[in-house]
Amino acid sequence: MTKSRLRCIRGGKILLEDRILPDSVLVFGETILAIPDENEFSRRYASSDVEIIDAGGRYVSPGFIDIHVHGSSGKDAMDARVQALREMSSALARSGVTGFLPTTISMGWGHISRALDSIREEMTQIPTGAAILGAHLEGPFISPRYTGAHRKEFVQRPEPGRMEHCEDILRIITLAPEQDPDFSWIRSMKERTDIVLSIGHTAADYETAAAAIDAGISSATHLFNAMPPIHHRRPGPVVAILNSGIFFELIADTHHMHPAIFPLLLQMGGRERMILVTDAMRAAGMQPGTWELGGQEVIADNQTARLQNGTLAGSILQMNQAVRNMLIHTDLTLWEAVNLASLNPARLLGVDSAKGSIGRGKDADLLIFDDQVNIQTVFAKGRQVY
Repeated sequence: MTKSRLRCIRGGKILLEDRILPDSVLVFGETILAIPDENEFSRRYASSDVEIIDAGGRYVSPGFIDIHVHGSSGKDAMDARVQALREMSSALARSGVTGFLPTTISMGWGHISRALDSIREEMTQIPTGAAILGAHLEGPFISPRYTGAHRKEFVQRPEPGRMEHCEDILRIITLAPEQDPDFSWIRSMKERTDIVLSIGHTAADYETAAAAIDAGISSATHLFNAMPPIHHRRPGPVVAILNSGIFFELIADTHHMHPAIFPLLLQMGGRERMILVTDAMRAAGMQPGTWELGGQEVIADNQTARLQNGTLAGSILQMNQAVRNMLIHTDLTLWEAVNLASLNPARLLGVDSAKGSIGRGKDADLLIFDDQVNIQTVFAKGRQVY
């Protein structure tokens, strides 16, 4: 498709952020140009050279945005290779992801820096699939008590100046706020940058978590996982997060969290704050077997990925499966479930003027999928990538 060539999707049910739009046509190039009804489309575009894509009664959706994904299809962000990121990009597109944050894990700073350098390099190229929107630094500023699949020997406190060489590409930093006891680092990062600071892998009590949110934390990494559980006399960080109104990630694979919790979180304001993530590692989309994450052996079956001691080590979840699971286990409408994987992460990252929903002038990051959220076609900025 040349830049002057227009495309349109007809015969689909268009998912807006608050309703389904039937009997309309989506006209796009790199951006969405118009959403006329069939009669207006026939009048305005009958003589134009427009490529017509028949959705066949399926849904037309905004692309998904995965803000927390370590790997897929045998590759990992910590491979620190551009080719690995390109293969991740193509693999993620097949599950409906049009934008993502390659996510690091606690390792030596040299290894982390090489991974971030490869992300920076790949961001200058035309994507082969999902576009890299920046990087998510998960660790090493985490609690040694709640490392999850991170190796304890790499855990450390945040240091002034440590991140300056990579602040240009970082969009999210996961940290345990108790590792910054006076919150001076948190406040400095909040004042100097637009990087989202996310509480996660933390041993913080309720009071510390609430104070850290006041100091500048604006999101939570995989809520409930790698943090103290709720206790009625020791409410812990989960209650501070839910009371605060900040965004929070949810790994909706039904293994990281029992699905009975999903509707409870939605009732507590989660429709506007919940962000579906995969936290996927390199075994996602691959056969069961032995894999690697952060220098550790991981055993993946058809449902989970775990260290040899049984600890969950990321997931093998695909984003379209996460949306499907929310539909199965809650009373969300389809557009509300899609918002959790598109509009909400776009709002957290501050890119919702261009991404996250379908509207005139927004990037043509578009999906066509069926009633079971099986992905048929994917466009990223108007380019068909699947």
